[in-house]
Amino acid sequence: MDTEKKRNADNDLVVNGMEIYSMKIDSKVTSRFAHNVITSRAVNRGNVSKEVFFDVELPKTAFITNFSMTIDGVTYPGTIKEKEAAKKQYEKAVSRGQTAGLVKASGRKTEKFSVSVNIKAASKVTFELTYEELLKRQFGKYEMFIKVKPKQLVKDFEIEVDIFEPQGITELEAEGTFITNELQDTIKKTFSGKKGHISFKPTLDQQRTCANCSQSVLDGDFTVRYDVKRTTPDNLQIVNGYFVHFFAPTNLPKLSKNIIFVLDTSGSMSGREIEQTKEALLKILDDIKEDDFFNFILFDSEISTWKETLIKATPENLDEARKFVRQISAQGMTNLHGGLMRGIDILNAAHDENLVPKRSASIIIMLTDGHPNVGISNTHEIEKAVKKAIDGRYTLYNLGFGSGVDYGFLERMALDNKGLARRIYPDSDAALQLQGFYDEVSNPMLIDVELNYPENEISDLTTNSFKHFYDGSEIVVAGRFVDSNQNHLSVDVRGEGANDALSYTTQQGAEQTAQAFQEQQYIFGEYIERLWAYLTIEQLLEKRLTATGEEKENLTAQALALSLMYKFVTPLTSMVVTKPEENNNEEGIADKPTEASPLYHTYASPPTWYTSGITVNGELIGDKRANSDAKIQNSYFGKLGIANKQLDVKLTVTPEMITIQNGDEKTGFTWLDSVTLQQAGKKNLVLSMGSGASFVVVLHQVWKKHPLHQDFLGLYTLKSDKLSEKTHGLLGQFFRPIDFTILEIHPGPDPKKPDATMIVKNNELTVTRGWQKDYRRDPKHGVDIPCWFVHDNGAGLIDGVHTDYIVSSLF
Repeated sequence: MDTEKKRNADNDLVVNGMEIYSMKIDSKVTSRFAHNVITSRAVNRGNVSKEVFFDVELPKTAFITNFSMTIDGVTYPGTIKEKEAAKKQYEKAVSRGQTAGLVKASGRKTEKFSVSVNIKAASKVTFELTYEELLKRQFGKYEMFIKVKPKQLVKDFEIEVDIFEPQGITELEAEGTFITNELQDTIKKTFSGKKGHISFKPTLDQQRTCANCSQSVLDGDFTVRYDVKRTTPDNLQIVNGYFVHFFAPTNLPKLSKNIIFVLDTSGSMSGREIEQTKEALLKILDDIKEDDFFNFILFDSEISTWKETLIKATPENLDEARKFVRQISAQGMTNLHGGLMRGIDILNAAHDENLVPKRSASIIIMLTDGHPNVGISNTHEIEKAVKKAIDGRYTLYNLGFGSGVDYGFLERMALDNKGLARRIYPDSDAALQLQGFYDEVSNPMLIDVELNYPENEISDLTTNSFKHFYDGSEIVVAGRFVDSNQNHLSVDVRGEGANDALSYTTQQGAEQTAQAFQEQQYIFGEYIERLWAYLTIEQLLEKRLTATGEEKENLTAQALALSLMYKFVTPLTSMVVTKPEENNNEEGIADKPTEASPLYHTYASPPTWYTSGITVNGELIGDKRANSDAKIQNSYFGKLGIANKQLDVKLTVTPEMITIQNGDEKTGFTWLDSVTLQQAGKKNLVLSMGSGASFVVVLHQVWKKHPLHQDFLGLYTLKSDKLSEKTHGLLGQFFRPIDFTILEIHPGPDPKKPDATMIVKNNELTVTRGWQKDYRRDPKHGVDIPCWFVHDNGAGLIDGVHTDYIVSSLF
């Protein structure tokens, strides 16, 4: 290349002074579990500092496990913490006016991770992001999805995928939505036996949208699909005290199905949405088999049905159904409860009256784009009624059309009834999305599948019973052995097929396991253990969606402990990234968004004025008498004193009275005095100190005749970031977030409350997981929040010892 051409080529690579000179996506898949590392290298070609962005889109089903930045040879790692702890550390940085890296929901299949950092002139930065996911089998293939979007030409761009499957690989394909004929040859693909390899390494010229263009053609989806050899329906793998069981029988006769479509035809569905729904239903009617039974329920303000009972899918009935679908229109309100209950009633009647075959799969598919607002509109009441009516007999799939739906409600209700929820995006291909979902559930092969393992040998088993097994899918169960040296396992498999019951025992012995794993270099460390952890966390988070009270607390604690132990960024954890800046360290936070709320938080820097000169003291009271059953005696605030020296104001608060002394003037009033109460019905007092921090004192009243408890006070601080850096005291020292790390979570004396090691202020403390009420948002009932309980009167956590904080009087 001559000098002039080379200079032009080099200029093409520099965007806004920055050049991304290398981007590599390296994926290793072992037994369907994918470990992916994205490495991006950039250099500042300018002569002033520049901000460089690292933006990648990851599959929604993946968990980030690591992130680091290396700048001029110094590595800045990300650390995974409990969400609340990470948020505190992050807000500490934000209060100094700094910004962040975030994970946010982005596309249909992806969420976006983005982080930015300032790079000095001529400096280099390397970003490295690791994420893991269990690949799911659909339509007979495992699919790995990689979003490709470097946004500029990259000198060294490469995707490399290594697959190792102990069962052997039968087919392997790779395609990209952006792949042109010229690029097709750059995809290299080989597979034989247990190993498969894909590489994609386009040259600079191949990346250009045209001969002399500086835009990159690399913008879209790169998908790898493969399947494995199946000589038996099962594959059991055992490594280092953990096992995984893959179950995917083939060549079974298909079950007939009884399918009820419950469709929202309210006014908000009118126009394109109802037309796309009708288009999808007409295609689905072409695929319904003659042995199937079906019906349509429409709900708006009223409920209407196509037929009063389930109807066999004869050619004549399908023709009549097509006519019915074509004349569906949308108007009125949304009686969702009525529509679902009518569908369940029709299914119940069909089974009770033997209208449908004994061996058949019953499915309800509901589509809605809004909120219930006619009939029963309370979503929790609907959930309870639907669960009771279905009673475990049918699966419910909820499709939420557009962004106006209460997706959390749809998801909880589907999971409660052995189904799942899915978003339908209101794009031009919405009809294809609906049809695609139907295709996934259109071929049931087995119902009531149970995989039973010897109870005395296994602990911590993932879900092992499934309502339906669909053709082309796979059931995955993982578990941990009681004896970590165990290397054999037998499983009893049960299920109901189209013609008869499925029942057999499958085994895996030490010899087969050892044989399957001779090629150690293809196996990344402890992958079955990580697969088990991934699946367990995923299922705990699902169960948590529908749980309440103590059950929810336990599920949360278990999922959090595993997320921290295996370093997964889940909805309960965040990753904090410390970013170097000229004068201080800047914090970024990576959060996992939930599908129910695909939004992310932005934090504004607060103003620079602060509150000072305030003293708050409290007097403790106990229960009316000692409770001999309680291990720890309760203590509460019985009196609070709040003083502001600058304003010469003293406030005394007891459960009976509020007294304000301003100089020599004294004013007193009771909690019943409406003047003092901003929110009727909630006994709370809001005290604002000028334009700075505010305090909320909440009166907690108990039953007057309670044998033990008495009325007490709660003290909460709003806008604690407005307090000065010098704030101190038993509580005040914690208004500025402190740095701590939680390690080695393990079972404690109480099985529901794990113990851990906390590293704080260079001390190692044993702490216990617990829950406390936070009354800031809900003064009446409080909100349960997770916390770590520090023993020995806070020794090692608080400055000094607890007796240092005893004062002679409130003021």
